[in-house]
Amino acid sequence: MLDRTQALLKDLVAYPTVSSDSNHEMIVHIAALLSELGARVDLMEDETGHKANLFATMGPADAPGGVVLSGHTDVVPVADQDWSSDPFALREADGRLYGRGSCDMKGFIACTLAMAPRFARADLKRPLHFAFTYDEEVGCLGGQALVAELKARGIRPDIAIIGEPTEMKIIDAHKGCFEYTAEFHGLEGHGSDPGVGVNAAEYAVRYVTRLLELRDALKGRAPANSPFDPPFTTINLGRIHGGVAHNVIPGKAEVEWEMRPIQPGDADFVKAEIARYCDEVLLPEMRAIHPDAAIDTTVIGEVVGLDPMDENAARQLVAELTGQNGTQTVPFGTEAGLFQDMGMSAVVCGPGAIAQAHKPDEFVAIDQLGQCLAMLDRLATQMERAA
Repeated sequence: MLDRTQALLKDLVAYPTVSSDSNHEMIVHIAALLSELGARVDLMEDETGHKANLFATMGPADAPGGVVLSGHTDVVPVADQDWSSDPFALREADGRLYGRGSCDMKGFIACTLAMAPRFARADLKRPLHFAFTYDEEVGCLGGQALVAELKARGIRPDIAIIGEPTEMKIIDAHKGCFEYTAEFHGLEGHGSDPGVGVNAAEYAVRYVTRLLELRDALKGRAPANSPFDPPFTTINLGRIHGGVAHNVIPGKAEVEWEMRPIQPGDADFVKAEIARYCDEVLLPEMRAIHPDAAIDTTVIGEVVGLDPMDENAARQLVAELTGQNGTQTVPFGTEAGLFQDMGMSAVVCGPGAIAQAHKPDEFVAIDQLGQCLAMLDRLATQMERAA
């Protein structure tokens, strides 16, 4: 089974499904593999037709609930990274498989596809669903579209296993991920007389300063029993851009930032405070000089976290399948919260280490794939039992 998994992973890595590009060819390839095994496959394209989610089902057609095996098909870029070999050609060395997406998270997808014939042969008493999405790396856009479609169709499985790289440890809670771009529109002018223009870069800096103040305030809002590390909601400044030359008053500037909420109230607090600061402080000053000045905020993505639950059927199932007694939390986000938000129990558990994700020479250890295959094989056995 490992050989089959490696062969599938080689094919998947060869599709350069960077989030800025199409994943359609890879999704069609996966759809063909599952269709040949008798799965009921549905492709859900985005408005461009270049991106698609896949939702496929094996097992009883008229039974409710079931288990979802979830993964995203997109990968982060390789530009400006120093790879030892072609990032889209899987390479084996020292018990590791190198390639972009091998860890995050085509390794898990390859495992599910390798086990698909086993699921197809099994007398499943509950439905088994495969959910593969686009654009997770840029805001879980495909996951949000998939969940909305499932809700519209009245489809609600019971359990979701999201195969992000966790070294096969069970993750039952993680922070959310909210990403924004703030655009500042001022008034250009000659740098020799700063007062005649509206310096968009200066207002962007003041906006950033307020964000940093809010970041400090969030530390005091951490609940006493927070399971996360760090235990509070964080804010990160990803990119600041503005200006064209030393002697020109910048008319435009951008700030890209994110926060990782551990509780919904924190996100509401930050958004309300930064909006108030713009409306009551920055914009009045800007428009006193240039009435058309503006600050426009674009929501790149607001992906809810995976909240810890006292009763979690997904956690109990995966614990039984892997023999683990404990669970952990992580600071990075996944699509798990989207499934939880529609009423499912969810955990994150998959092959590979998040420390390898997004880096040059990304890899997944072959023994991790073996552990994942063992978990999925036990899942097939478990699902053959009476519900």
